[in-house]
Amino acid sequence: MQLKRTHPNMETKEFRKHAHQFVDWMADYMDNIEDYPVKSQVQPKEIYNLIDGDIPTKGEDIDSIFDDFKNVIIPGITHWQNPNFFAYFQANNSPPSILAEMLTATLGIQGMKWDTSPASTELEERMIEWLRDALGIPKKWAGVIQDSASIATLASILTAREQKSNYQINNAGYEGLANYRIYCSEETHSSIEKGAKIAGVGKSNVIKIPTDDKLAMNPELLLDSINEDIANGYQPLCIVVAIGTTGTMAIDPLNKIANISEKLNIWLHVDAAYAGSALLLPEYQELIAGIEKADSFVFNAHKWLFTNFDCSIYFVKDKNALVNTFEILPEYLKSKTDGVVSNHSDWGVPLGRRFRSLKLWFVMRYYGLEGLQNKLRFHIELAKWLENEIVKSSEFELIVPRSMNLVCFRFKPQKPYSNKDLNNINEELLHKLNATGLIYLTHTKVNGIYTLRMSVGQTNIKKHHIEKSWQLIISKAMEI
Repeated sequence: MQLKRTHPNMETKEFRKHAHQFVDWMADYMDNIEDYPVKSQVQPKEIYNLIDGDIPTKGEDIDSIFDDFKNVIIPGITHWQNPNFFAYFQANNSPPSILAEMLTATLGIQGMKWDTSPASTELEERMIEWLRDALGIPKKWAGVIQDSASIATLASILTAREQKSNYQINNAGYEGLANYRIYCSEETHSSIEKGAKIAGVGKSNVIKIPTDDKLAMNPELLLDSINEDIANGYQPLCIVVAIGTTGTMAIDPLNKIANISEKLNIWLHVDAAYAGSALLLPEYQELIAGIEKADSFVFNAHKWLFTNFDCSIYFVKDKNALVNTFEILPEYLKSKTDGVVSNHSDWGVPLGRRFRSLKLWFVMRYYGLEGLQNKLRFHIELAKWLENEIVKSSEFELIVPRSMNLVCFRFKPQKPYSNKDLNNINEELLHKLNATGLIYLTHTKVNGIYTLRMSVGQTNIKKHHIEKSWQLIISKAMEI
């Protein structure tokens, strides 16, 4: 008996037609991305109200869905790949990365174990080695691709917790164990507090260490805080060093802090989520002097290495400590290769894993090390140009010295204003700039000063983008 088909089924011929249609749109989008407002100009719930409230009863054709994508979804997109995107830190892609992501989606694999796709595991191992050597990470370290630096930081906190407790908390929970402490600077990313909450250490046990005049962690105050905690019965668990803080790209003094962690046997995690890509440049290798004394390191290839989200590279000194923290082997996951190969599902929180290494492979092969270095240096040179323009200006000022490709500044008219008034003026300037749709900036606060941030690192940015953006900033400032 032949069953009657009651659901739509896209045949290969139709798929091919729409795939070509979509690729044409994608190429046009990349060519014309500057025609869109950088920051979406829609109001809250505007997109939501344009989407049907109920699931369709019957299937719809791709042309109708694609039309709605263009007319409903695109107006609500903030265009992160626009060369005039200077907000937060970049989350870049590139043509080779996009092409690889298309292949990844087509293959649709689950890379949780070696058996479920050997190429996924072994390509990932080789990509980790490529980056390990290019970044200056010790050769004895191992690594794995995580989805984000937040998850990598959580993995470090959990591994430190299990190593410190002799792997008892995974088995029996916290009962009978003393309070743990995690240390980071006042400028460090919120993912550390989130990781402490998830790991059961508790947000209140994350100790924020004051910073110096460069907004970097003060090692002497770190040591004082640790000694005080030990005297009060706490157990120092983990120190997180930032190579590039979120607000100002401040660089914590890794080597000095590593000497403390090594002497006191405290897990040391290095968070270089954005700035880590700059380690591909020999002139920035000094930033990780002392890395051999650390225990883990993370940077995001999906930020400044032109590989689309998600692709976070996580290195560990002791892979056994990591695997012992996360390994779990129910009967349905057992295979004859267990113990012979790496099963990356045991190297982090999730069981399921995407084939992330494919896009990384495409990017590194397409650009090559020299091509990647040239792009990074170009972005840094553009940021230097902007820094010089601000220094020359009588009505703008740098708030902190430029760090790599991040420039932090504010509008400061010659007429005297209070700091509160200047903060309000700069907040108004930020909103005016973003409302134009021609540029997108975000802000931070540095010692109470409302600070505009320009992260100059989008994949395809050119000199004229930064020049036009600077002129726009000046013109909007003069309107206030």
